[in-house]
Amino acid sequence: MATEESLNKEKLLGQSFIFEALDDESRKDLAAFAHVKRYTAGDIIFDMGTPGQSMMAIAEGSVRVSMPTPSARDVTLSELHPGDIFGEIALLDGGERSANVRALTNCKLVVVERRSLLEVLNRDPALSIRLIELLCQRVRRSDERMMEIGFLGLPERLARLLLRITVTAPGTEEKPLTKLSLSQSEIAEMIGNTRETVNRCLRKFQKADLIDLKEGWLIIRNREGLEDVADFV
Repeated sequence: MATEESLNKEKLLGQSFIFEALDDESRKDLAAFAHVKRYTAGDIIFDMGTPGQSMMAIAEGSVRVSMPTPSARDVTLSELHPGDIFGEIALLDGGERSANVRALTNCKLVVVERRSLLEVLNRDPALSIRLIELLCQRVRRSDERMMEIGFLGLPERLARLLLRITVTAPGTEEKPLTKLSLSQSEIAEMIGNTRETVNRCLRKFQKADLIDLKEGWLIIRNREGLEDVADFV
């Protein structure tokens, strides 16, 4: 008979767009071998270059994926939230971790080991297709970031970042966030720049009434104006 813990792991796995494609039997098999790990805000989940034999599904909380640059600064690649998956690259090829991952908030993760996942992949092509879709999404996102860093100026990159964050959970395309709680150091990491230059650009946005900076909040005042700066079509 299934225990409460195994049923909980099945439910958590089902929240991810990848694992929701599994049939009940495959999900139960994965849940039987998966385990739940908890991290507190700021904890290292894994570092780039370390061995990777597992993939994580976020049940609660948020994590930040980043890479070090030659100048010793970290560039943020993405921030992931409940239902998102990470660690899939090293798990699939058996190689080293391709990025650093830290807990942004207190997190609960469902950890799936490589051997267990490969067994399910061998008999469930739907999961293989979902993993391919996930990898394609990651490649597209990385290409977009590299294009922005290589070809856009700071105002365009900053405007695009702020607009992206407003539609990231709990925000949506239909109801974008209007208040963001982000430090200028965090913003600088996300666009591969320094806090000082980001501060100067934010002050220019503030003078143009695009945003406001108040009591630790970044408030979006003119979304259409930010879209013009971002040069969105």
